Amino acid sequence: MAAPLQTKRSDIEVLTFGCRLNAYESEVMLRRAREAGLEELEDGAVLVNSCAVTADAVTSARHAIRKARRENPNARIIVSGCAAQTDAEQFSRMDEVDLVLGNEEKLHAASYRALPEFGTNDPARVRVDDIMKVRETKPQNINSVGGQTRAFLQIQNGCDHRCTFCIIPYGRGNSRSSPVHDVVEQVKLLVDNGHLEVVLTGVDTTSYGHDLPGNPNLGVLVQEILKQVPDLRRLRLSSIDSIEVDDPLLDAISSEERFMPHLHLSLQHGDDLILKRMKRRHLRDHSIEFCEQVRKLRPDMVYGADLMAGFPTETETMFENCLSIIDECGLSYIHAFPFSPRPGTPAAKMPQLDRSVIKERAARLREKAELAHQKHLERVSCGVADVLVERGGIGRTAQFTTVETGELQSGQIVEMEISGHNGKNLSGEPIRQLLTG
Repeated sequence: MAAPLQTKRSDIEVLTFGCRLNAYESEVMLRRAREAGLEELEDGAVLVNSCAVTADAVTSARHAIRKARRENPNARIIVSGCAAQTDAEQFSRMDEVDLVLGNEEKLHAASYRALPEFGTNDPARVRVDDIMKVRETKPQNINSVGGQTRAFLQIQNGCDHRCTFCIIPYGRGNSRSSPVHDVVEQVKLLVDNGHLEVVLTGVDTTSYGHDLPGNPNLGVLVQEILKQVPDLRRLRLSSIDSIEVDDPLLDAISSEERFMPHLHLSLQHGDDLILKRMKRRHLRDHSIEFCEQVRKLRPDMVYGADLMAGFPTETETMFENCLSIIDECGLSYIHAFPFSPRPGTPAAKMPQLDRSVIKERAARLREKAELAHQKHLERVSCGVADVLVERGGIGRTAQFTTVETGELQSGQIVEMEISGHNGKNLSGEPIRQLLTG
């Protein structure tokens, strides 16, 4: 089970599961809880921001809640996130939980105010409305992300597509975008407060702008940010759907040095029939052609991807196609995971593979992913790289590769002579400081 991202400031502890969007929203939750006065509670509070993408993610959140109660017997425990949105009842039945908030409700201070002493069966313990009724989104006026060198910024939420395996649209609602001006102003605030890198994130990031007046696309937003915030040193995207990449974004990739040469692709699989049964909008050849096209525009581009093992009806031949797309696309970072049936999705009703087969294929997929990452480390293990120093003695190159930075102070970009790797991180020596936040 994945460990949560754990932060604690004052008397409010935050446990974050899942995606980068959740990491951003956890910062919002913390600030709204403070506005509501939760940091003044005598016994403190624990905010749990859950994930619903797999059954394991939900189980991990439940275990964390029980552990939090054992360690904080009198604290107020508030649960939100996609798992709470899609199945509020399971969390409301937990004796350890004081309040359940939906994904929209968690973003407002009023949701955290005046917490009464609920009984276990009190319906007021659940504040979860219909997420499909939410039509707008906007940046949450976060001028800095506490303790983080890279700042995540939500530009979009929800998803209009219905992949057969995915529960997330029911946790996030329909696609909605933040206006270009609002995003640009938020980036300015983050840069003014010392962040050298901003990561644009969302549920379906490449659908950005379809719901806004004039239909600005992601490429237009990226170009506006780079134009209007000249002091931003690094701009990065979180996961994208390559079938929706627009020409302005390709122009930014090819011409803007401050746009980082790293893209994480939502591939999911490498077999055409499985992709159709997943209701994905791309096929295998499109993914390969996209990676080749972008690499010609930006020779130093590296790719990450999500890949799933054990989707219903997957044969051994189909699985081999999933393995081989790693080499065909030249992937360096792979999030490999087993299929997990989510109640209410079409894939949960399809003929399922035996769990032992899914587990074995997921292990092989992870092994292949690790080999691909080792090849990447070998390719970049010598030469000079600009490294953004993060906390914990680790930094990242423009290509998102981790580097051991030792005692270097976080929040600066340092030129380093890379001399090797240890199988996980690059190693080297600093040459000179280039920038500081």
